Amino acid sequence: MNPLIVLMRLLAYLPLPVLRGFGSALGMVLYLGAKRRRAIVQANLAACFPHWSSSQRNAIARRHFQLFAQSLLDRSWLWHAPVAVLRKRIRFDGALAELDNPEPLIFLAPHMVGLDVGGVVLTELQQITTACIYVPLTNALAEEWMVQGRNRSGNVHSIARKDGPQPVLRGLRKGIRLHLSPDMDFGAEGALWVPFYGVPAATVPGLSRFAKLGRARVCTLVSRLVPGGYEVRLSAAWADFPTEDVHADTLCMNNAIEQCVDQDPAQYYWVHKRFKTRPPGAPSIYP
Repeated sequence: MNPLIVLMRLLAYLPLPVLRGFGSALGMVLYLGAKRRRAIVQANLAACFPHWSSSQRNAIARRHFQLFAQSLLDRSWLWHAPVAVLRKRIRFDGALAELDNPEPLIFLAPHMVGLDVGGVVLTELQQITTACIYVPLTNALAEEWMVQGRNRSGNVHSIARKDGPQPVLRGLRKGIRLHLSPDMDFGAEGALWVPFYGVPAATVPGLSRFAKLGRARVCTLVSRLVPGGYEVRLSAAWADFPTEDVHADTLCMNNAIEQCVDQDPAQYYWVHKRFKTRPPGAPSIYP
């Protein structure tokens, strides 16, 4: 038996305030001890919010590590607790009528710390067959736990990024909804230079292309950690998207993600090197 799965199944029985307390303490340990990741978070915040003072950025960085750790431990109940617990701790609202429309649909899910909650809402609580694109983890135990947890409902179609766009498009055409999180740096190949908070970012233009080729609507799906669990909100379908201009569409996507982040910046996944790939001649923003 995978020891990580055993541990998380045990943690799932803890009251949420106790689990969140452990997460907060773990987050402070990570903030103090994970110096390299802390430097990445601080560099990202300095690039995206240059008008903030260093004390403001440090406060957001500390809170980010606490939320990051809390969301990690929350996956214990998210992936292993009874469905009744999920219904009690997760609030889902917004333009829910979009789910009743049978036409192809893409959920743009920014990398907030509660990213996996939106997937559970769709596949477990709403019983919607949903595809997601994933990059395999290097740790085999964590990979097994993640794959089993995300597919606790049996309604998840996991598509490896290396398999290309065709499996995604086939799924959309068959009525499988797509849960897409393209706001990561996968290198310059196939990416467009599109600003994110004013910083040139190598950005995958998949949202525009999938929407166009799959004739799909796009809704934003945002999950936020709150004291009682999570709030998940679905936007109305985007108007006038996609267009004939892939670059403009991708800028529209980044702007939409910025609007989500601005509501609570500490909840975005700042531990990722979003600006790892730099334009030719530009210096690295990371120490």
